[in-house]
Amino acid sequence: MAALPPFVSQNWHVTKPHASGRRGIVVAQAQAAAEAGLAVLDAGGNAVDAAVATGFALAVVEPWNSGLGGIGFALVHPAGAARAEVVDFGPRAPSALNPGQFPLTGRMKQDLFAWPEVVGDANIHGPLSFALPATVAGYALMQKRWGRLPFADIIAPALALARRGLPADWFTTLKIANAAAILRRYPESARIYLPDGLPPVAPYQGTPGFLPLGRLTETLERLQRAGAEDFYHGEIARMIVADVAAMGGVISAADLAAVTARVLPAMEATYHGRTWQLAGGLTAAPTLASVLARLEAAPRGSAPDAAWFAALATALRGAYAERLAGLGEAEPANAGTCTTHLTVCDEAGGMVAMTSTLLSSMGSRVVLPGTGILMNNGVMWFDPRPGQPNSIAPGKRPLTNMCPVIIRDGDRPILAAGGSGGRRIMAAVTQMLTFVTDFAMTPAKAAHHPRIDVSDAETVHADRRLSAAALAALAEAGPVEIVEHAVLPINFACPNLIEVKQDGTRTGISDVQSPWSAALAQR
Repeated sequence: MAALPPFVSQNWHVTKPHASGRRGIVVAQAQAAAEAGLAVLDAGGNAVDAAVATGFALAVVEPWNSGLGGIGFALVHPAGAARAEVVDFGPRAPSALNPGQFPLTGRMKQDLFAWPEVVGDANIHGPLSFALPATVAGYALMQKRWGRLPFADIIAPALALARRGLPADWFTTLKIANAAAILRRYPESARIYLPDGLPPVAPYQGTPGFLPLGRLTETLERLQRAGAEDFYHGEIARMIVADVAAMGGVISAADLAAVTARVLPAMEATYHGRTWQLAGGLTAAPTLASVLARLEAAPRGSAPDAAWFAALATALRGAYAERLAGLGEAEPANAGTCTTHLTVCDEAGGMVAMTSTLLSSMGSRVVLPGTGILMNNGVMWFDPRPGQPNSIAPGKRPLTNMCPVIIRDGDRPILAAGGSGGRRIMAAVTQMLTFVTDFAMTPAKAAHHPRIDVSDAETVHADRRLSAAALAALAEAGPVEIVEHAVLPINFACPNLIEVKQDGTRTGISDVQSPWSAALAQR
């Protein structure tokens, strides 16, 4: 008897609608958050106002990916400006974090992570896994520096969503169930996300309800009333410190008071006559620049063919070998990272590409009871082995995978993109953008085109929908695993993109396999 064919979990062809128009566009991984950003544009806000409003809304409707307890990076290219700037609100370890609190078991993690195993997984979940939460500082800096509307107006859509609660449909069930084994260890997390000890389940028929999110609504109300400074210097800060201390964590009042976001010049890489503006520093940007340099002379026809995909795989492998040789095993390999990315363009042409994260799906899995804040597990970005370039240390910044990009042609921003998905982000963003710039694909066609992923120096993961010739060419170049592009398992990153044409037409598209994601245009 012949061998069974490979099992296919999704016997369907999924398409995602794009948004197009001549005014503003917001793209996010949750439609409700994109609607929040669009409402801010309609109220007279610009791209930064809309991006911040969308980010706060995502903290409510997509808690497994980002939130007030997270970190991130944004690229901002204001209308009329010649260059983009980076807003760095990335992770930093608490000042009292002690590497001795993370003893090794002598084993490697055998499931999701490439790190040596730490006793009790203390670097992956729980109070010692918290990096300093800088998201609110980053959003506030962006809005103060470039925004038009009052901060209270920017946070209002998120507050309205929090009062309604988290939509409790099948996707919420799926995301919470994936984290349930660890969520149940932390009382407030279990109380919110595991009512009756189990993930919430949508009704068999009818309309799903909404899940209350603890004291997150009260925290957003206070932020709206007292301003972002309260998160680091006021009553919210006091409650965060008290809850963390009660759990055995080490974030202090001084740590929170010292949290700042910073504005830096964008890193730039030239590729086929255009300038790719990147976040730089401890992100995927240096590796992306290396990929572009390697891909510059790749054979290029009218469409990405077998030869091009083979050249791309070689470029990605080489860039990752370079990255890992210089940094050691400096990040989780294809771990269960759940980041979010949003992209915004306003009517005047200003663009924002912003990536924020809790790192793992539902971060540390710890909700602070006094504030309803779900905390990140940014300590997992550090190498738990002592004496390594990226080893755990107090006050240190780790390497991350985030990769927001804004491409400009001359001084005009023409494409903005980014994605979620850990190490897989960079390969996805590279392909989405090159599909548009090198092969003249529309954003919608680029989003629906099958891709590859190379997240280390070895194996290529190839979408089973690629042509037989492309799969064969990839196999000739090295190890290949053929996989599905599915909702779960998540074998590819979740990118989104906005293109602005010379005539002012704008088109946005979100990730095809993300059921909640959406691109929305102003009318």
